[in-house]
Amino acid sequence: MTTIDPRLLQIDPSDNILVARARLAAGEAIEIGAARVTLASDLPIGHKLAGRRIAAGEKILKYGAPIGSATADIAPGEHVHVHNMKSEYTPTYHLGDAKTNQH
Repeated sequence: MTTIDPRLLQIDPSDNILVARARLAAGEAIEIGAARVTLASDLPIGHKLAGRRIAAGEKILKYGAPIGSATADIAPGEHVHVHNMKSEYTPTYHLGDAKTNQH
């Protein structure tokens, strides 16, 4: 049986990241499946961490869908954020892009 620390949330069974339901401090030990991992950095509420090893270039899955790709190898329990992930978000609107009519 796999166990996930109750302070973490796996939204979809296919997700390779977990979401912090509480603030987690560097040095804390957490359970992810059969592994016990010590956090290397603080993790704010709502932030992501790797639920397993994620290889550089691999898709990062949240809600069962890709939200980005790893820009470096990510160890289990490591914070997943802009320093090791490239977003797959495609913006559709930018505030500065609006054209104004000048009469």
